[in-house]
Amino acid sequence: MSHPSHLNRTTRAAALTELRDGEPLDVLVVGGGVTGAGAALDAASRGLRTALVERRDLAHGTSRWSSKLVHGGLRYLASGAVGIAMESARERGVLLERTAPHLVRPIRQVVPLTPGVPRSVERRSSVGLHLGDGLRRAAGTPARELPRVHRADPAEMLEIAPGVRRDRLRGGLVAWDAQLEDDARLVVGLARTAAAHGARIATRCGVVEAAPGGAKVRDELTGETFDVRARTVINATGVWAGELDPALHMRPSRGSHLVVSLRSLGGLAGILSVPVPGDASRFVFAIPQRSGLAYVGITDEPITGALPEVPDAPATDVAFLLETISGALEVPLTDADVLGTYAGLRPLVDGAPGTRTADLSREHLVLRGPGGLVSVVGGKLTTYRRMAEDAVDAAVAAGGLSAGPCRTADLPLVGAASRAALAAVPAPGRLVDRHGTEAPAVLALAAGDPELLAPLAPGLDVLRVEVLHAMRAEGALDADDVLDRRTRIGLVPATRDLVAPRVRTLAAASAHLVAA
Repeated sequence: MSHPSHLNRTTRAAALTELRDGEPLDVLVVGGGVTGAGAALDAASRGLRTALVERRDLAHGTSRWSSKLVHGGLRYLASGAVGIAMESARERGVLLERTAPHLVRPIRQVVPLTPGVPRSVERRSSVGLHLGDGLRRAAGTPARELPRVHRADPAEMLEIAPGVRRDRLRGGLVAWDAQLEDDARLVVGLARTAAAHGARIATRCGVVEAAPGGAKVRDELTGETFDVRARTVINATGVWAGELDPALHMRPSRGSHLVVSLRSLGGLAGILSVPVPGDASRFVFAIPQRSGLAYVGITDEPITGALPEVPDAPATDVAFLLETISGALEVPLTDADVLGTYAGLRPLVDGAPGTRTADLSREHLVLRGPGGLVSVVGGKLTTYRRMAEDAVDAAVAAGGLSAGPCRTADLPLVGAASRAALAAVPAPGRLVDRHGTEAPAVLALAAGDPELLAPLAPGLDVLRVEVLHAMRAEGALDADDVLDRRTRIGLVPATRDLVAPRVRTLAAASAHLVAA
């Protein structure tokens, strides 16, 4: 990496100037989610002249609404999708061990064997978890990273999930998976690493039309439109892919989550996975966060009509999640326990008539359209790297470009290091969780002003200095970018309202720190 990784207003202005007046690009990536950012990194690291444009902010769409897991494909085995299950297990290992160990960590998952879980479901779940463990071994992820599956007795089960219903508890099934510190932070890390390899990154810059030889783009801050010359264009806009290529037929589904306090669950030291009654392959889970919150999800409901920019979790989804997770709890959750909700739209490709969205393939597709347009659709957050690799391969072929092989399976993201090195970083642990080896540089921004080392609010684990870092280095252009994507404060509306004035003040005061 020989270029600065910082993203800010200054680098955005430079990117726009180069897009407007510079030499033609080899690859223009449209879409700043995990797949688009991954494609920009892949292309730039192969030596291709690359730029990424995003009409809003990095991770503004589906990529920030995931369950924050890097999972090994267990669910896909239930539907016989062995290929994507194996791909997920391999990609989990790549993130966990090589490219992003600062953002991805092992986490236990447990299926509580309460009276509501029949013996038949227990047997089926046990077989599935052992098959998932087989995928881990086949993917080459060692047991020291993700330990083997085992059955827990009731005492161990209650150590992991003290809030589980105790009457006639038979114990639990314990396996291991991987958890993201945050999905939006992964996207920012990818975009910054792409910038460090020479990619130009421009947010608030939307594509009006893709055409042979490039695209017409619009600066969403000024309204100016101009042409960008590019040999190939990668359409990585997710559920909105049909806007650039009308030949694509997407069938999005909504995945909703609840945000609750860990206290409401009675405490939790791993993912609590509760089988959905009457469905052989679906679970509702509660995922603990180091912030003291937990995310409860997930639904899979079809969406029709116009796509919302920010989806809502409807009351029916909230009720379903509360009822299902509460079936395994000593003290059921109620509406009063819900601190916030969020929902994302899965970019699924339409299947045969009558197919449930839950049964549509999660495999990705790369399609070549007219004029050098390459669209990448479908897939999962865990497999973004393979999606990006396939898309760039297709772009290289479509544009007759000269490029080396994909390097991203062994390319650490900004802030990444081994677990031993991360443990030795001289900074608070929660700061290292989010920034990796950059944590000391974040702290250094507070030099001369110790108040910047204080939390944004009592009990909140986000420091004021992180707002300055988000504006200086992480591409945030305003307070909303900080509240809703560089941090996830916005997932709890009451907390967002509390700290928003302070974040706005800090964001406005950070202008003197912004430098390329």
